[in-house]
Amino acid sequence: MLFDPIQIGTMTLRNRMMRSATAEVLADEQGTPFPQLSSMYAALAKGGVGLIVTGHMYVQASGKAHPGMTGIHDDACIEALATLADAVHAEGGKIAVQINHGGRQVREGLVADPIAPTAVDAKPPKPAAKEASIDEIEDLIDAYAQAARRGKRAGFDAVQIHAAHGYLVNQFLSPLANRRNDEWGGSFDHRLRFLERIAYAIRVEVGEEYPVLIKLGARDEADDGLCLDDGAEIIRRLPEMGIDAVEISGGIADSGAFNIGAGVEAGVNEATFRPWATRLRDAASLPVMLVGGMRSQAVMEDVLESGDADVISLCRPLICEPDLPLRLQKGIQDAAACVSKNRCWARKGDVGISCKCPGVVRVAA
Repeated sequence: MLFDPIQIGTMTLRNRMMRSATAEVLADEQGTPFPQLSSMYAALAKGGVGLIVTGHMYVQASGKAHPGMTGIHDDACIEALATLADAVHAEGGKIAVQINHGGRQVREGLVADPIAPTAVDAKPPKPAAKEASIDEIEDLIDAYAQAARRGKRAGFDAVQIHAAHGYLVNQFLSPLANRRNDEWGGSFDHRLRFLERIAYAIRVEVGEEYPVLIKLGARDEADDGLCLDDGAEIIRRLPEMGIDAVEISGGIADSGAFNIGAGVEAGVNEATFRPWATRLRDAASLPVMLVGGMRSQAVMEDVLESGDADVISLCRPLICEPDLPLRLQKGIQDAAACVSKNRCWARKGDVGISCKCPGVVRVAA
């Protein structure tokens, strides 16, 4: 099934392999992408992946989470962003733009007044944030909607809302971060309202036919945080919001149980979130994309054949081998070469993310 096509809304993917959003750290101080980002996406498309999801792009200047993050916060961004979509389409690929706001999870010094659902202290190096006013919440909702409009105008095939990993939408969903007692917090329905309003506002801007996806942190992995039952209820309601597919992830940075596991090996400890997907599948009436520690083709196929997920989402393996889908399809190898040492992030003097693990052997596809 891995190389069968699949329909996501109005978008047809050539196979069931997807590049999960990865912060590439390839933009200047204004959020304009460097040429290397187009090259990276072109290599992924040429390598055969069914869908590329961009690294998260900030929808508002107040939401820039780290240096090198790409911006989609202004119409002036559209021309540069179009070069990314064009590079992928030239190689016959599909690309979705991931839109995000850091909320209280922003790097110290990048944002003058970080904003969050509630003024809850964040762990260093993240600064304390102020509680968003009602007017600011409405502005944030519009910022997501306008970012989606820009993504469509720039030629991206879909948009993905980032609602995971402790960023702003996840913060509103989570009782750990959202301690409001008004219509935007407290009860489950009130905590869900921010995501619902974003989804509806995006539909107004992009129309009924444009694919809208979501990356959902189905569980916070923290005391008093979002639980899996909450995650299931969110997934159950996604079709009502006009969402076409959900990528399941989880964990937040503050809990120390983030979503990047070390030492994943083919056939040993793969598919981190598969037990969650098995439980959440009954709640899902839309395609499920599963990320988290998948390395071998055998496990990927088993996940698909079992019905636990419809699309396999990969992060670090595609940093290591952008052409991994072709390698698997041609039988050159039966598993990713990635050894999961978490050495992908850009170091001082580097330009963007890259595989830095020693001893990784690559054979030309």
